[in-house]
Amino acid sequence: MARQLDEQIAGRFPVGKRLRVLDVGMGQGAQSLRLARAGHQVTGVERDVTMIAAARDALAGQPEGIRERMRIVEGDGRDTGVHFLPGSFDVVLCHGVLMYVEEPDPLLAGLARMLAPGGLLSLLVRNGDALAMRPGLRGDWADALAAFDTTVCRDGLGMEVRADRPATLTAKLASIGAPLHTWYGVRVFTDTVPDDARVPDGLETLLAAEERAGRTDPYRQVAALLHLCGVRG
Repeated sequence: MARQLDEQIAGRFPVGKRLRVLDVGMGQGAQSLRLARAGHQVTGVERDVTMIAAARDALAGQPEGIRERMRIVEGDGRDTGVHFLPGSFDVVLCHGVLMYVEEPDPLLAGLARMLAPGGLLSLLVRNGDALAMRPGLRGDWADALAAFDTTVCRDGLGMEVRADRPATLTAKLASIGAPLHTWYGVRVFTDTVPDDARVPDGLETLLAAEERAGRTDPYRQVAALLHLCGVRG
């Protein structure tokens, strides 16, 4: 995700430009902190108080200059219009959030309104066209068959979440004025690896293989997650 995002930022904005970044559903702030370290002005929005506390702890350990470039706002991604003016950001991130939102259209429209003209919208969603892959690779044949006819699945914590089909999201991005510019697959080869698995030897080679698959057809089409990048017209 970080490599893909950096590629899009580098291809869209002048080198060295300090960007205004909004990270909706920032979690523990991994991407927000990374972009603040890169010199950008970052606003992270999160509603989970445990996540906010973890993000604040991580931020507190950073040098003063980085702390000054990042602020944390407690809120729901659907209330961005309350906190910010339209067109306030060059980059808007919404990673791993849409899958928990029953009706994503208002959220997507609000995110697009936050973008300045030419701004980048980065979404990470569950791939609704590949839900049978995980149970199929594990040999759960009944679950694999059932997955062909649904866009609902369970995440790593056992929570029921919603998946998005690429064609549907592409149409939605066009309708809100941030048409799809490019997309990647995420977790093509490693989706069935347990969350608590040991970090393997040759991690850089693994990441290189995932990155290559994530930009190459037909591999990216069966990735567990999709990283879609829209651009505000």
